[in-house]
Amino acid sequence: MNLQTLSKIANNLVAPKKGILAADESSGTIKKRFDSINVDSTEVSRRNYRELLFTTNSVSQFISGIILYDETMRQDGNDGISLVKTITENGMIPGIKVDKGAKPLAGSSSETITEGLDGLRERLDEYSQLGAKFTKWRGVIEIGISTPTQYCIKTNAHALARFAALSQEAGLVPIVEPEVLMDGTHDIDACLRVTETTLREVYYELGCQNVALEGTLLKPNMVLSGKNADERASSEEVAEKTLACLMNTVPSSVPGIVFLSGGQSDEEATINLNSINIAAKSVAAPWQLSFSYGRGLQAAPLKEWNGKDGNAKAAQNSFYQRAEVTSAAREGTY
Repeated sequence: MNLQTLSKIANNLVAPKKGILAADESSGTIKKRFDSINVDSTEVSRRNYRELLFTTNSVSQFISGIILYDETMRQDGNDGISLVKTITENGMIPGIKVDKGAKPLAGSSSETITEGLDGLRERLDEYSQLGAKFTKWRGVIEIGISTPTQYCIKTNAHALARFAALSQEAGLVPIVEPEVLMDGTHDIDACLRVTETTLREVYYELGCQNVALEGTLLKPNMVLSGKNADERASSEEVAEKTLACLMNTVPSSVPGIVFLSGGQSDEEATINLNSINIAAKSVAAPWQLSFSYGRGLQAAPLKEWNGKDGNAKAAQNSFYQRAEVTSAAREGTY
């Protein structure tokens, strides 16, 4: 592990005005997205759609890196050039999701543990050879009547730390993603308590496993009201409580925080990111506060594309516009 190299990559991923495109949807997830526009999900259609995103002219002024799925990591574009090389040549950094998804947690009725540690060292070496510079692993925490349990939080935090240590060993920057789901009727204070507890456990485990925080990024949820809450908190309250949570839990040695958009509309994710960055200036937050959005960047261009090659340019324009406004929100100038 070369910490100087890892730190440089991590800082480049959260460079001012820039954030990360999450294009790491599994085949099952992207099928659901394609179903919404009545397009068959095939290897070719998935490649064509993702290639148009990756080749959008000048989008690298807003997008620093792209998280890929295993299939995409191995694909060539229509020009015969690997998509990883295309991303790099267009001024962005390729990364890879390496977890195998959330599976039922033994001894729990509804909670999950993310699998994928078996054989991870070998997979990381292969991904590095294929051109990846960073990795991502997602742990899932739900808020319910009797959840989350400390058992679920601890097991997922431990797995996240093992992933991070193995990634750094392979010379790859780990993006640690403990997601407290937005699903439910809980209020924002419940989300604050659970997110703070989760992040404390994650950073405890990262410390136990000697992960160099300077060569990592955090991909957390914002502190939000549940999707079905009677009263949803304002963007100002989201910003206040998200920052309070992060200031209490995330060490200043972490270069940046790249928020996930999970469950929020495009507009909601943009407004909340903007409010967080405005508020961050008044509390002198020590990290870059950026984004790692999937649907928040892709929903509009996917609809514009609609599976038709002739719509590629319009879809690229839509993607560029989404990246541009999200970049503005990342600076607090939206």
